[in-house]
Amino acid sequence: MSTTHTKPAILILEDGNIFYGKAFGKIGTATGEVCFNTGMTGYQEVFTDPSYYGQVLIMNSVHIGNYGVKAADVESDSVKVKAVIGRNLEDKYSRFMADASLQEYFEAQNVVAIDGIDTRALVAHIRTQGAMNCIISSELLDTEQLKAELKKVPSMDGLELASAVSTNEEYFLGDEKSELRIAVLDFGIKKNILNCLVERGAYVKVHPAKTSFEKLEAFKPVGYFISNGPGDPAPMDYAIATVKKILAAKKPLFGICLGHQLLALANDIPTFKMHHGHRGLNHPVKNIISGKSEITTQNHGFGVDPKAVKANTNVEITHVNLNDDSIEGIRLKDKPAFSVQYHPEATPGPHDSRYLFDDFIELINAPSAQ
Repeated sequence: MSTTHTKPAILILEDGNIFYGKAFGKIGTATGEVCFNTGMTGYQEVFTDPSYYGQVLIMNSVHIGNYGVKAADVESDSVKVKAVIGRNLEDKYSRFMADASLQEYFEAQNVVAIDGIDTRALVAHIRTQGAMNCIISSELLDTEQLKAELKKVPSMDGLELASAVSTNEEYFLGDEKSELRIAVLDFGIKKNILNCLVERGAYVKVHPAKTSFEKLEAFKPVGYFISNGPGDPAPMDYAIATVKKILAAKKPLFGICLGHQLLALANDIPTFKMHHGHRGLNHPVKNIISGKSEITTQNHGFGVDPKAVKANTNVEITHVNLNDDSIEGIRLKDKPAFSVQYHPEATPGPHDSRYLFDDFIELINAPSAQ
């Protein structure tokens, strides 16, 4: 067992609650907005999801790390969560194909974590009180000093983070001979979203977050994909302006998560910070068009205003959350554009919603889009 586990660690919430546990991963201090994921598997994909950037993640499943880590099981080039909170973070694993233990992975990725926390009680507290900032430390145990550092952490509300996790360089995926050319705006895209497009024959060019519409058009795309990502969508004026230009050009558009929120904002539908967000692999969503329900993967702390959506006569609601009736999908009546709040690529998670990528390809190939 790693000697890290013999060291104490401390977690302090913004509301003053203090939790004591054991150090895991890198010895250090980390801050961010605390949130929780209820998924039972896929922890490595979750840790590397860029949409979690700026957040400290509670893993609600009791055992995390029990099947180790593998280089292929990532959604980006590094761990994106700021820190991890767990009940039983395992440094021993049972998986023939694993490359390393979670402890080794966190040390290599400079991730601070705290183990031995009553995560059921902590998650229940966050569900009641709402998302808030926190600080974790295994190097400083002075509560007053840590509280002073915690006060310096900015609120997620109003924080633009997408440009921090976007690619710095353009890159291509898929068959360059394909006529199915899709321009992707990267606000923190997951690798398996791109895989889902490439698997359907697309030639994809991924662009940095602040790429202009004119630069996107230079690729001569037949469709646009607006990606997921972290932070508050409301301050992203640059992205909203680009989405408006794509819509004005009447090019097929598909948005996921943050992309869903940006499509709403481009149609004068405001977004809001949710009480504690949706994060997990088992959220029930109803497809209003087909009448079928889907079990979905979700990761978002912001939503689109339901009243504004319903008041907009040019926007049709396509999906709703069966737990809280929040808006999970929309499409425009006068433009070939649609979006969903959840993650149809579902890595990890059930594949109930992967048909949405097929819907996007069909939208591109429709006679009206030619």
